[in-house]
Amino acid sequence: MEDQPGFPEFVQQQAGKLLEQTLQHIGLTFISLLIAVVIGVPLGILITRRKKLAGIVLGIAGVLQTIPSIALLGFMIPLLGIGAKPAIMALFLYALLPIIRNTYTGILQVDPVVIDAATGMGMSKRQLLYRVQLPLAMPVLLAGIRTATVINVGVATLAAYIAAGGLGEFIFGGIALNNTNMILAGAIPAALLAIIFDWAVARLQKLRAQKVKTALYFLPFLLVILSSFYLLPAAYGSSLVAGFTPEFMGRKDGNLGLKQVYGLHMRTVVISDMIMYKAAYEKTLDVISGSTTDGRVRAFDLQALTDDKHIFPPYYAAPIVRQETLDKYPELAPALNKLSGIINDSVMTELNYRVDHLKQDPAAVASDFLKAKGLLQVAKHGTKGTVVIGAKIFGDGYILANMYKLLVNGYTELEATTKTGLGGTKICFDALTNGQIDLYPEYSGTGLLVILQADKSVVDTLISDNQKVYDYVSREFMQRYHIKWLPPIGFNNTYALMMRRQQAADLHITSISDLKEYLLHH
Repeated sequence: MEDQPGFPEFVQQQAGKLLEQTLQHIGLTFISLLIAVVIGVPLGILITRRKKLAGIVLGIAGVLQTIPSIALLGFMIPLLGIGAKPAIMALFLYALLPIIRNTYTGILQVDPVVIDAATGMGMSKRQLLYRVQLPLAMPVLLAGIRTATVINVGVATLAAYIAAGGLGEFIFGGIALNNTNMILAGAIPAALLAIIFDWAVARLQKLRAQKVKTALYFLPFLLVILSSFYLLPAAYGSSLVAGFTPEFMGRKDGNLGLKQVYGLHMRTVVISDMIMYKAAYEKTLDVISGSTTDGRVRAFDLQALTDDKHIFPPYYAAPIVRQETLDKYPELAPALNKLSGIINDSVMTELNYRVDHLKQDPAAVASDFLKAKGLLQVAKHGTKGTVVIGAKIFGDGYILANMYKLLVNGYTELEATTKTGLGGTKICFDALTNGQIDLYPEYSGTGLLVILQADKSVVDTLISDNQKVYDYVSREFMQRYHIKWLPPIGFNNTYALMMRRQQAADLHITSISDLKEYLLHH
């Protein structure tokens, strides 16, 4: 098993990617902040003059800020697609409330005596606003901008979920792989950015009125410059853009292997599996890290590129179960094994298609399949014990977990419950070893490379033979973790790089090596 590098070594290895993500993060923060200032300050001024609108405007802005960040991003996807646009819109909406509220509050708090004196000197409403009210309200207004900036730096980490880049790429990848170095590589710079920007605006607040006025002349230009940082990585990127899941980014049978074995270097963004395939279809991405039995491959007419240097091992699915649970409930294994060998690649693809593309309920799809195979039994509502079935955040995981639940409930006196959507491999496996779940469906190749982290010499002797891979992980899991691999389900859900079929044909790309050659010359 290979040792993980320390945090300083990890940062050194990922310095280029870290710089790219930091620039993107700054850009996202300040593009949205600039728009929020341009819209929020005039709105704040407006409601000081039309006070009947104040409750409505502040109420709407307040409601927008109560929407969970990830949900707001999700709402934006159908309207604006994926990438920077929905992320900027969501961040803009989050920044509005403190800017509108502080502009409104700051102007209202100006001493009425001062306003009366200015009016008595013959100042128009416009002159009164620009020469008296805004300068006196500026510390409060800047406090709103300061709050909005810190909020945006934090929320911008979620932009990686929809392929908008930023420091969230490392954070999501670290969570998926349970890699502390990756999490820290994203979290520490994000925290430092928040501290630095908060300090900078705080310093601006403390300047004397004349100096503040001078500084504000340069503020719009500074915001534009900081906003432009988002475009810098794209300007020096490759002609094609890849979108990989957080887990794929950190796996040896993923982006790391593509770089080491193929020498493949291209501009990549982290993206959720839930929207990755559609992003390729809509031409937002050119290359994705797909799974061969995913139903969206068929739905969006994607083509898997040939892995001509064999970095992807066999990924035969099988339930892995705590031996302690099997010893406690001997009837469990026979119930789970009823699924053994009956789902091939084409069947799993069809089941995934129903869940991923047609949006059918995984529980209903699982029930329909077992019923068609004559395996569905009425639940016995057993009281002998409870078995917890986990699953990763993928369509086939949801389907298989529900199948196992139905089998356990129908063929044993046990009561099965599910914990699905557990994220990436490491999270799911840790839940298993910690006793938080009793079993979950895993893949032989993932067990070999991600969990066992087998040495290259071992992998090279196994990778071409699916039975050898299965036998090796079965033996090692039992010895190291006291976890049992039950017989495989039947399908091989291998990783693959995928492109739109027509694009791949136009560019004459059929393999990963072809892709590398294309990138070298374009």
